[in-house]
Amino acid sequence: MSRYRNAALFCLLALFWGGSFVAIEVGLDYYPPVLYAAYRFDVAALALISYVLLTQDGPFPRTRGDLAAIGFSGGLSVAANNALLFVGQQYTTSGIASITYSLVPIATAAVAAAWIGGADLDARGAVGVVLAFLGVGLVAQPDPANLGGGVAVGVGLIAIGVMAVAVGSVGLRTVDTSFSSVALTGWAMGFGAIAIHALSLGLGETQQLPVAAPRALVPLLFLGLVSSAVAYTIYFTLLDRLGPFEINLVSYVVPVVATVAGALLLAEPVTPFTVAGFAVIVAGFGLLKRREIADAAAGIRFPG
Repeated sequence: MSRYRNAALFCLLALFWGGSFVAIEVGLDYYPPVLYAAYRFDVAALALISYVLLTQDGPFPRTRGDLAAIGFSGGLSVAANNALLFVGQQYTTSGIASITYSLVPIATAAVAAAWIGGADLDARGAVGVVLAFLGVGLVAQPDPANLGGGVAVGVGLIAIGVMAVAVGSVGLRTVDTSFSSVALTGWAMGFGAIAIHALSLGLGETQQLPVAAPRALVPLLFLGLVSSAVAYTIYFTLLDRLGPFEINLVSYVVPVVATVAGALLLAEPVTPFTVAGFAVIVAGFGLLKRREIADAAAGIRFPG
C-alpha cells in the first residue's frame, strides 16, 4: 500500500510543479513578473510557516547554521531563482521553461563537484553535464541575428536561475541546521519573498495589489498554496521515503506535464527542437546518474 501511496504522491508532485509553469504564464498577463514572484512566496510563506508553527516543536531558527541555511535557500533557491524564472518566462512557453528547469539535478551535481567534491562527476559524468547543456541549446534555438531577444533570452535567464538553485542547494549541504526541512523551507520562502519585493521596488515595477479577477487570483493561489506550500511538503515527505535519486526523477516528469498542459490550455506550440532538446537533457542525466540507474534497475523484482 505504501508503494501506491508514494506513487500517487509522486504523480501529484509532478502535476503541481508542472502546472506551476502554466500558472506563471497566465499570471504574467496581470502582474509585473518580479512582483508576481514575490506574491507567490507571500502566499506560500504564510501557509507553510503557519503549518510549521501549529505542528512542530522548535520551529524557529536558533543557530548561525539555521540563518546560513535560510540565506542559501531563501536568497538563491527562492529569490534569485524565481525572479529570473518569472522574468525569463515572459519570453518562453511553459514547456520550454520547464525543460530548461530540468537542468537542476545536473547543474547541482556539477556545482557539488566543484565546491565539495562530487563522486558523480567522473569523465563520463562530465560528458553528461555538457550533453545536458547542449540539449538546452537545442531548446533555446538561438538566432545569431537576434541574440538580444526571443526564446534564447528567456532560456538564458532561467538557466542562470537554475545555477542559483544549484549553488543554494550545495551551499545548504555545508551548514548544520537545528530544525526540520519543512520549517527551513517556510522561513526561506518568507526571507525570499521579502528579497523579491525589494528587487521589484528596485526595478521600478508598478506596485499593485493582487487583481481580484478570478483569472488573475486563481494562478496566484495555485502557485502559492498548491505548487509551493503543498508541493514542497510532498517533496520532503518523498525525500525521506525514497531518497534523493528517485525524487529527482520528478524533474523529468514535470516538463511533460507542463508541455502538455501548456499545449492544451494555452495552445502553446511544441516544436521538434523542443522535444529533441529534452531528449538530449534526459540522456545527459542518464549518463551522469548511470550508477544510480543501474542500482535501481537491479533492485526491481518482477513477480513470478
